[in-house]
Amino acid sequence: MTDVLTPESRSLCMSRIRGTNTKPELQIRKLLFAEGFRYKLNDASLPGKPDLVFPKYKAVIFVHGCFWHGHGCRLFKVPETNREFWVTKIANNRANDSRCRKALQRCGWRILTIWECALRGPGRLDPAKIASAASDWLLSARRSATIGGVRTQRRRGTRAARS
Repeated sequence: MTDVLTPESRSLCMSRIRGTNTKPELQIRKLLFAEGFRYKLNDASLPGKPDLVFPKYKAVIFVHGCFWHGHGCRLFKVPETNREFWVTKIANNRANDSRCRKALQRCGWRILTIWECALRGPGRLDPAKIASAASDWLLSARRSATIGGVRTQRRRGTRAARS
């Protein structure tokens, strides 16, 4: 399948994708700030440059985009165009995530991963529940945790008739 956009248009679209201050990241920051937590942003001195760093709790939070980090939810689908590139790119991202998690754990950091699907899409969670789960984790001694959206199955074919 060929790309429907010209190379110039595709380049422009891709250049506008942010690596920091994404909508999901801003949502999490707002929720945790309202809960009274204070944090550092994108600390380059730590492996993986975590999105949120809580030195007081020796904890970090990564807010992962489901597409970029290959989450197995409804929000992730490998593009049909340039498929080999994307499969390699996402596999490399996942390998890098794993290396960074291991390096952080060796340094004694606790890690929470919040997936984009927890914040948007059909399986999204109530923001209050996300804030509560993240707060509970920060105040606990648990080494790692994950918050993702409710897994829902993709529909195939035509819509079922509703009664």
